[in-house]
Amino acid sequence: MEVVDGIATIEDVAEFVTELDAIGERYDATVQAFDARYVVDRAHLERAVALAERARERDDAIADDFGVEILLYAAGRRQINRALAMGVSEGECPVVAVVVGGDEAGAAEALQALLESGETLDEYDPERVRSFFDVSDAELAATDGTLADAVRERVALLPVEK
Repeated sequence: MEVVDGIATIEDVAEFVTELDAIGERYDATVQAFDARYVVDRAHLERAVALAERARERDDAIADDFGVEILLYAAGRRQINRALAMGVSEGECPVVAVVVGGDEAGAAEALQALLESGETLDEYDPERVRSFFDVSDAELAATDGTLADAVRERVALLPVEK
């Protein structure tokens, strides 16, 4: 798995996704982009990819498309329409993307060319993340863990909720 991050200026989300799909096809890879303000760290993405791969291997995937499966796990949700809120949006958007399979290095390089440089991974918005993942003050107070730990737990629990 390769992780690419930066800033995208997106005029049309569908067009941007089409560009990502073209990169994926060219390099025989899956490319899934996220609004970086929802991604707490690399481990968040690593866990989502690992669980999506496991679901696919067990023929227990929620979605037909592997990129969407990764998105569902990263969002900790079974509903595609709710998970899509974690995707990129029009305008200037901080992006973090995963590239899985095929020529990962080539696809990552092509994807990086679409983005302005800037480190967006680990630059999440805590309030946005807490709201999206429904992490309450009480939950954080009841544990020694961090917000990132709570999010990674949501990702890990998705298979249990099936």
